[in-house]
Amino acid sequence: MIKLVAFLGNYGEEYKNSRHNVAWQFASQLPFYNKFYFQNKFKGDYAVVETRVLAEWMGETGVYTTKDGGTPRVPEEAPEKIYFLKPLTYMNLSGESIGELARFFKINNDEILVVHDELELPIGTVSLKWSGGLGGHNGLRSAKAVLGTADFWRLRFGISKPANANIADYVLSNFTADERIILAQEFAPTNEMFCKLLLSTDPNRILQGWSKKKIVEK
Repeated sequence: MIKLVAFLGNYGEEYKNSRHNVAWQFASQLPFYNKFYFQNKFKGDYAVVETRVLAEWMGETGVYTTKDGGTPRVPEEAPEKIYFLKPLTYMNLSGESIGELARFFKINNDEILVVHDELELPIGTVSLKWSGGLGGHNGLRSAKAVLGTADFWRLRFGISKPANANIADYVLSNFTADERIILAQEFAPTNEMFCKLLLSTDPNRILQGWSKKKIVEK
């Protein structure tokens, strides 16, 4: 089960709405995000929430409930707490923050979910992935270098690869107004999947429907 969720991004107001920061944008719109109490440590801002309390928040906000609108069940195998991390090292050194927190709280690599932008997927597409290549993503490269393995979960948000633009400039540029509309449309169903994932004893069951899910057509 997932014990640590790391949202990759760059620190600074100038990067707030950039494509590279789509993970932070996803985090900040979660219906229960304002309930997180972030602390500054491990080269980042992190919040820790009891899994039981997190499930209650899911039910209260309606983002994920039982069929009758109640609080979703927390499996007996679930970790007592789940950690949410926003590395403040800048993207290229994200692994330092992830590694420090994981080591301190004794979190295994297969219990880590890294949320990030993905050039190789079109905007409007969301992908849950286990292990695999890094796709040239410097944040993932840093995580692999520090953890010593690429065997961790990823939640990827497509940002579309530009045909004729400098990649570095492109990922640091802001989403267009039309793209922000697409993001809002894809975040809504992804919120429920994200909650299910955090309470799932077997992420592979969710992977089957979300390996590369096209939510919005551009």
